[in-house]
Amino acid sequence: QVQLLESGGGLVQAGGSLRVSCATSGRTFTENIMAWFRRAPGKERTFVAAITASTGITNYADSVKGRFTISRDNVNDTVYLQMNSLIPEDTAVYFCAADVHRRFTLTRNENEYDYWGRGTQVTVSS
Repeated sequence: QVQLLESGGGLVQAGGSLRVSCATSGRTFTENIMAWFRRAPGKERTFVAAITASTGITNYADSVKGRFTISRDNVNDTVYLQMNSLIPEDTAVYFCAADVHRRFTLTRNENEYDYWGRGTQVTVSS
């Protein structure tokens, strides 16, 4: 069974940092685009960041650019999201996703992603 498992969420004060991870099982995603999305309370799920497979090209939502960094470890087939300078508006459930149809063209459209994790809660207190 293919699974994406997020971890590393928690409660942090505004201005702090947190790193969430996405581990995979059931198949390898080292040649696929990986992304993070988030769903804030009462809002729809939105794009946060994405990264290509071997070239490591990234794309970020404007709201997190300069504060968040997406990276991947293709040896361990794990994707990370380093979040710095967190603000209360970053409070959300963070989801990991995989796009198995593209390798180099990043998309922000959640409908283009094929596999999803269940999410990890990140709460930023003011």
